Formats: sequence, C-alpha cells, structure tokens
Amino acid sequence: MKLFIKNYRFTLILLSAIVIGGAAGLIFGPKTAVVKPFGDLFLNLMFMIIVPLVFFSIASAVANMNGMKRLGKIMGSILVVFLVTASVAAILGVAGASIIHPLENTDITSIKEVMNHSAAETDVEKLSFLDHLVATFTVSDFPLLLSRSNMLQLIVFALLFGLSTAAVGEKAKPVADFLSAAAAVVMKMVSIVMYYAPIGLGCYFAAVIGELGPQILEGYARSFVLYLILTVIYYFVFFTLYAFIAGGKDGVKIFWKNAITPSVTALATCSSAACIPVNLATVRRMGVPKDIAETIIPLGANTHKDGSVFGGVLKIVFLFALFGKDLTSISSILSVLAVAFLVGAVMGAIPGGGMIGEMLIISVYGFPPETLPIIAVISTIIDAPATLLNSTGNTVCAMLVTRLVEGKNWLSKTFKTGEEIA
Repeated sequence: MKLFIKNYRFTLILLSAIVIGGAAGLIFGPKTAVVKPFGDLFLNLMFMIIVPLVFFSIASAVANMNGMKRLGKIMGSILVVFLVTASVAAILGVAGASIIHPLENTDITSIKEVMNHSAAETDVEKLSFLDHLVATFTVSDFPLLLSRSNMLQLIVFALLFGLSTAAVGEKAKPVADFLSAAAAVVMKMVSIVMYYAPIGLGCYFAAVIGELGPQILEGYARSFVLYLILTVIYYFVFFTLYAFIAGGKDGVKIFWKNAITPSVTALATCSSAACIPVNLATVRRMGVPKDIAETIIPLGANTHKDGSVFGGVLKIVFLFALFGKDLTSISSILSVLAVAFLVGAVMGAIPGGGMIGEMLIISVYGFPPETLPIIAVISTIIDAPATLLNSTGNTVCAMLVTRLVEGKNWLSKTFKTGEEIA
C-alpha cells in the first residue's frame, strides 16, 4: 500500500484537486470564477514552455541517433513498427469513439455556447487544399516558429535540425550534446511547474464546472469506460497478434511468459521512463539482441505510446463535440489520426506528461487555452491504463523490430529448443 501511494502520489493529489474543484463548481456555480486567475497562471506557465520543449525533445532524440551498430536497418525497422502500431491504435481509437461517443446523449447546449464564444477569435481564412497543406507544415518566417500556434511547423523544423545534426557527425557532437542537455533542462522545468498543477487545474476546473454545469461530468465517465474497453482489446488481442507476427506461436508464448513483470511495473509506477530498466531486461529474456533492445526501449519510452494515441483520439473527439466540429469527413478523420499519432510521440514519459500532448492538440486545432483543463482531466483518469499500453507495447514492438532485422527465424537462433520458451 505504501508503494502504491508513493508511486501514485502525484496522480492522487491531482485527481483530488480536480474533484475538489469540480465539487466547488457544482456548489458555488458561477461564483467560482474568482479563482480562475490561479488556473490562468498555470496555463501560461505551461504555454511558455511548449515551444522550447517540443523543439529540444524532438531535435535531441533525432540528433543522437548515431554511432549505433546496424543503425540504418534498426532505425528503419523501428520507424516502420512505430508508425504501423500507432496507426492501428489511432484507427481503433476512432472506431471506438464512433461506437461509444464520450458526449453522446449529453446536453451540451450551454457548453457549446461558452466554448464557441471562447473560440470566436480562432476562425481562420479559408484556403485551398494545397495552400492549407503548405501552411500546415511550413511558415514564411523563422520567428513564426516561436509561437505555439505553429506546432506542426516547429516539429518539421526540429526533425530537419536533428537529422542535419546527426548527418554532420562528430563535428556536430557539441550541438547534439547541447540539444540533449537543453531537453533535460526543459523537462525539469515542466516537472517544477507541475508541482503547481493541482492548485492551477483545481481552480480552473472549479471555474469550468461553475460555468458549464455538471453536464460534462457524464462525458468523463463515458470516456473512462471507453478507454478501459480499448485497453483490454489492445492489450490482449493486438499484443498477441503482434507477438504472433514477430515469432509465430513461439513468439506468443515467449511474450506472455515475460509480459507480466513490465505490465505490473507500468501500473505500479505510472511512468514509461521508470519502466525502461525492467523493459530492457525483459526484451533481452525474449531473445531481442542487445543493440536492438538498447535502441528501441529508450526511444520507444519517449516517442512511441499507443496508449497516449488512444487518449489523444478521445481528447480530440471530446473537443470536436464541444465545439460542434464535423468529425465525419475523411479529412477530419485523417487529421485526428495524424494529430493523435503526434500526441503519442511528444507526450512526456513521466507522470503528468500528458499535458504536453494536450497543448499540442489545442495548438494544432486552434482551440482556446481555456479548454486545456477540460481535457487534462481525461489524462488524469486514464493515466494508469495508458502507461500499461505505452510501456508494455514497446516490448512486443522490440520483437517485431527483431523480426525485421534478424529475419523470421530469429527465435530459433536464440533459443535452441522449444522447451526453453514453453
């Protein structure tokens, strides 16, 4: 029990603050607007950090992908596996949200009025498809990258900067070291600001519930139920499928023989980063070569989070419903899939790291900052099952990458007899 409280202390404190804030909003109604400035302070602190955080985290991850054995083949295989599994998670999440819509049969008329009023200033000029595509991924001047309104453009720049640093090689090592150090510093800033999160989010949620009423609470309950259903399906069905693709029946046996320890660790720590040592030992027992294991597990903890992709889909669907945006067109569905994938890539591998993905969603779609606390609640209630999928998913992905790098007989090369993996 002490270990549980220690590992979930921040989540429990944050959840308690949100519950207290929600109760205050229900009791005092619009009067709770008086504490909204305390919530504004938290939002402003987080939005100040988002630009350097996204740049340094992505650029440093890419820039330091050098000097590893069989780098090209390993990194290519990792990219394919991460893209495919995250895409599967995104598609499954959209399908699930279409069956169990978080806000279906919920009276959100008053909520829409408030949200649409807040978003009045976010309307943009209509552009042609090609113009919109250009504007989505590029800006006309470098200073425009320093705005949280241009997150996708910043990600493109960070990727190019990181790739260029890696391509230069030894001469650019000081730059790569600087990017790594800067990423660590910015993440420390996030962890410091998160100490204020219970107060900031509690106050903001009190104001939100006081203004919007209790209608939105049912949406959170439906979101949690949907997420649990998706977790069970993905964990048991798709992880088994991935293990079978990686190594056939023997692959399934060896995955489930070793999956319990990383799964329990993920639930106990609620942190993908904290699971890295356990996952490294686990995939080595699964027969994954050392160079593949030491590449995919740390990289996956920071850039591959299928559970966070599910969460990203839920948050986007939630906000689309609040703002009355269309989610039935092909373009809307594709944008949700793409942004959910990015959310899984940029979210922090620490408790409370979901705030980064939420800021990305708000920035990409142009939702007002006031919506951040609304979807932050979703992150809090799905934290444990999301970490389970994020962390344990990287172990089965390591098997898939080994299958691509070493060939279909990689298990038989590692384990001499069937009894060793039974």
